[in-house]
Amino acid sequence: MLKILDRYIIKTFFGPFFFIFSVLFFIFIVNIIWVQLGQFMGKGLSYWQILKLLFYLGVSVISMVLPLTILLASIMSFGEFGERYELAAMKAAGISLTRVMAPLLGVATVLAVMLFFFSNNIIPDFQKKAKNMLFNIAQTKPALNFTPGQFIDQIPGYMVKFDKIYGENGESIEGVFVHRKASTYENQQSIVAEKGKFVPAANKNFLKLELYNGYIFEDNFAGQNENVRLKQPDQAIKFDTLVSHFDISEIINKAIEKEQITDDYRFQTYGQLNATVAKSKKDNNDFFTSISSDVLSQTNSVVTYMDKNKTKAVAKQQVKLDTVKGEKKLQIIYNSYSRLENLKTTAEGKKNEFSSNIKYFSKVVIYQQRIISYSVTCIIFFLIGASLGSIIRKGGMGLPVIIAIIIFIVFYVMNLGIENISWGGGMSPYLAAWLPNLILLPFGIWMTYKALTDSQLFDAEKYKALFKPIVKRFSKNKEHKRYQ
Repeated sequence: MLKILDRYIIKTFFGPFFFIFSVLFFIFIVNIIWVQLGQFMGKGLSYWQILKLLFYLGVSVISMVLPLTILLASIMSFGEFGERYELAAMKAAGISLTRVMAPLLGVATVLAVMLFFFSNNIIPDFQKKAKNMLFNIAQTKPALNFTPGQFIDQIPGYMVKFDKIYGENGESIEGVFVHRKASTYENQQSIVAEKGKFVPAANKNFLKLELYNGYIFEDNFAGQNENVRLKQPDQAIKFDTLVSHFDISEIINKAIEKEQITDDYRFQTYGQLNATVAKSKKDNNDFFTSISSDVLSQTNSVVTYMDKNKTKAVAKQQVKLDTVKGEKKLQIIYNSYSRLENLKTTAEGKKNEFSSNIKYFSKVVIYQQRIISYSVTCIIFFLIGASLGSIIRKGGMGLPVIIAIIIFIVFYVMNLGIENISWGGGMSPYLAAWLPNLILLPFGIWMTYKALTDSQLFDAEKYKALFKPIVKRFSKNKEHKRYQ
């Protein structure tokens, strides 16, 4: 049963928590929009489809937003307690800081457990939906972005080329060529026009094109044999204005949420990733074994080993390079150099291939371990935030926000740097996933100790007094001479 004090502390915490979470989530979503903007523009997507895609992409950022939210909310909450002298009142009433932190530590633990289940069970599904949606948009909605001077086959059943495209929305064209891709049993047709323009069609499933001053070239022998085709010439029809409708429903109505990618490791839960990690490890071992045998066999072909039983016979056949003359000597050197270069190229290629395998293995392991490590980060950030807030005794959006952002940037930079080292094979991916937490945990414990002992860690006067002897030594004596 929660006491009145516990309810008050939790209520004070969740006030800034929901506000900060909303702001950070919006910031991360804006970043996603900025990165993915090129894939949205000119693709014919509805507002609902764009919002749905942003939602799918946004869900995955919660694993980063929640720890930062806990850090900021805990600093602001305890800062407000200190600024309003509520911490002092609690301590005067015999309530320790540990007792004040206990209910919020429980809340942070519950949020950490919820983040684990969310990252393990919900985020993989949304990752799958987002990646497939982006893939399908790229495949089925290149939409009708025509490039001047190039043949484009994006309109189903047609090949088109426009020499010039201009106008405010690219609606005007010049030098038009439209060819219908017909089978043996259909009439062939090509349209050539001086200019034209795109006009909005009444039915969104059709593209309306008005052409001016051109010709229609068409044959009328669909299904006829080859002899008839050779005898009958094409028919040419001149036109002043021609209106054509092209059926683009195959592009517009194709389901962009169809799942075509299903084998990405980011679509798997923690348990499923164990099988992926084991398979990747086995593949790497097999690959390394095959590399060793290949390189060794090629090396053996370059370096000739002498048979002990035939040493004398082989020795008689050996020829010193210095005794070989002219072109023969150059040929021997060139052949040796070529074989060594081939061996070197093969080894370099195998090395690059093996490096990519190591990088993939590291990515899978780090992704799996972060399902748990980010949950632990929530608790560590709470310890740091609550301790800092009780020490600096400042609430609001000023100093607490600056300190929290600095801590998060340090954490984020450590994550990226250690991750890159692991991808290059310089560190175990298991250690890489947990090292930022292992670095911040002692800092969190130390900050908690400082808060419990009422340390004046951010007291400016304390540091001024510490450096006062040094400053005094280098400062001029301002006392007037007549008083000396």
